[in-house]
Amino acid sequence: MEASLILLPGDGIGPEVVAEAERVLEAVARRFGHKFHTRRMPIGGNAIDSHGDPLPAETLSACRTSAAMLLGAVGGPKWDDPGAKTRPEVGLLRLRKELELFANLRPIKPSPHLLDASPLKSSIISGTDILFVRELTGGLYFGASGRKPHASGEEAFSTMIYNTGEIERVVRVAALAARKRRGRLTMVDKANVLEPSRLWRSVSAKLMSAEFPDVKYDVVLVDSMAMHLISRPRDFDVVVTENMFGDILTDEGSMLTGSMGLLPSASLGSSGPGLYEPIHGSAPDIAGKGIANPLATILALAMLLRHSLNLEQEAACIETAVDRVLAAGHRTRDIAGGAPSIGTVEMGRHVIEAL
Repeated sequence: MEASLILLPGDGIGPEVVAEAERVLEAVARRFGHKFHTRRMPIGGNAIDSHGDPLPAETLSACRTSAAMLLGAVGGPKWDDPGAKTRPEVGLLRLRKELELFANLRPIKPSPHLLDASPLKSSIISGTDILFVRELTGGLYFGASGRKPHASGEEAFSTMIYNTGEIERVVRVAALAARKRRGRLTMVDKANVLEPSRLWRSVSAKLMSAEFPDVKYDVVLVDSMAMHLISRPRDFDVVVTENMFGDILTDEGSMLTGSMGLLPSASLGSSGPGLYEPIHGSAPDIAGKGIANPLATILALAMLLRHSLNLEQEAACIETAVDRVLAAGHRTRDIAGGAPSIGTVEMGRHVIEAL
């Protein structure tokens, strides 16, 4: 295979972890005889500094014509001024919206070699295998928002808006995934309070009944799901929910694995290139120290090979290599539990050797 990929290192630890994923990509190309053309493009805070825009036109254009994109992270204290004209995160939100990347896939499957890394008991998390499907281009993050004068000073508002089509397309993605896994789909909402959630509930029930009668379907309120996720995570297979709920729940779910540095994600649309990234942020406190965990980004690369390039064997080889590295006891600081640890580059090297 020959494919063109866009690398979006971004800010903070982003360039460090993307560099290791690129080395793994090169190792995969050598082993399997592929040719991958990679091109780095600015996004986030570094793009604000260089272009005055967190998503420069040339970055968006390059992404549109690529086979897939691999992102590091965006943001940092340097660009956190609430009065700033724009913020790094705006670039990522715009990229998702422009490319219609409406379905975010976040697998949560604790490694049997890292059960002690989680703050939860191993008896609770062992055997957990959840795929979260988060709606990514609607809801509060994209609805009308702003501020206006108020008798007490100011009033701020953000609007949660969803339509039938937006709900149907992401629930369909989740149901298809459930059909290929253990055949169970859970939809998370807040229908006892929010009108958009009531639409989610009615649309999802109708779709599941008409198109997926073979998939076991249930509904859980978001506050209950937050409790279930840490008390009985093994009970869930595929979970689908709206944008903000998915954002919060998957960050909570990362603690089942022990670290955000272990969880990849894929943002997909109906067509066109997918965007792949770790779920962690830019971690400016450790940027440049060479201690960031690159495994989530390496596993995001595996998702890229599987979902955008249909290279299942190559993706599985990366995942197996990561598993072997963890089984051998190699740990970056975030998962070492105070024991001796290795750095970003060394962890990447171990994965390549395991390949």
